[in-house]
Amino acid sequence: MTAVHAPGVDEPPRSTMFSNARVVGDQIFVSGLHAGDGAGGILGDGSTYDQARIALTKIQRLIEAAGGVMDDLVVLRLYMTDIDEKAEVGRARAEFFTGDFPCSTLVEVRALVDPRLTVEIEAQGVLGSSR
Repeated sequence: MTAVHAPGVDEPPRSTMFSNARVVGDQIFVSGLHAGDGAGGILGDGSTYDQARIALTKIQRLIEAAGGVMDDLVVLRLYMTDIDEKAEVGRARAEFFTGDFPCSTLVEVRALVDPRLTVEIEAQGVLGSSR
C-alpha cells in the first residue's frame, strides 16, 4: 500500500488520521475531496459548479501522480448539501471524462466539514484500466 501525494493537493493534517489517496496493487482509493484550501478557506468562487470542478481537479492530480488518468476511475461518490444543484456538478463532471462515465452515487447530506462547502467527492479506480 502506497500513499499518493500531488502538487496542488494539500495533505491532511496528521491529527485527522486519513490520507488523500492510497494505491493498493493497481487500485486507487481517493478520500472525499472538496474545495477547501487546507488553511481554513475555500478555493474558487464558492459556487457548486466551481467547488465540484476544484474537487475533481484535486482527484485528477492524485490519479495522475499515481500514473493513471481520470478515465481509470470506476466509482465516484458525491455528497452535496443541495441536491437541486446536481446539474452544476454534472456540468463539472463532463469536463473531466472522455470515455464512459464512472459508476456514481449522489447523496444529499445535511452538512459537510465546513458550512461553506457544498460538494465533496470520493473516487475509486483501477490504474491503467482505460487503456
